[in-house]
Amino acid sequence: MTEPSPETTQQLPPEDVANPEVTAPAEEAAPLDPITALTQEVDRWKDLAYRSQAELDNFRKRSAREAQETRAYANADLLRALFPIIDNFDMGLEAARAESEKSMIFMGMSMVNRQIQDFLRDSGVMEIDSQGKAFDPNVHEAVAQEVSAEIAEGTVIRVTRRGYKLKDRMLRPASVIVASGPAAG
Repeated sequence: MTEPSPETTQQLPPEDVANPEVTAPAEEAAPLDPITALTQEVDRWKDLAYRSQAELDNFRKRSAREAQETRAYANADLLRALFPIIDNFDMGLEAARAESEKSMIFMGMSMVNRQIQDFLRDSGVMEIDSQGKAFDPNVHEAVAQEVSAEIAEGTVIRVTRRGYKLKDRMLRPASVIVASGPAAG
């Protein structure tokens, strides 16, 4: 190795030890008491540890809640796909009833209907009771209005498609026809 030439060596200014203004900021930045500084550092790390522990606990609780919710509502899409099939089955059941309630076809379809209703109930599905109730946009979908002098305005006259809930969640609103009050005369 070669020695650096004096031209390339930078000259550093000499420290002014006699001037207190130059050395004062360095003294203010350094803690006066090393024990206080270490105590502050320990407190800061303890606070960080407590916060991290709280965040971890909250994450665990949130994850458990989300997993439970996922299990509780996992069948929702399957059930939604089943509802149109149930609607068509109900129409077939009504057609068999109109033909003869004593026919073997009607009796067999009635047994299957009971099994379907038991399956839905065991799965946590509840049918929305709508007939004769006040119209509620949270659970009903109005498809028409009918003039009625006997039934109060805003009351469900007929259900055209049943609605369902899975526990507390709406799976499908009930399609209903609502009374519009007496005819304007």
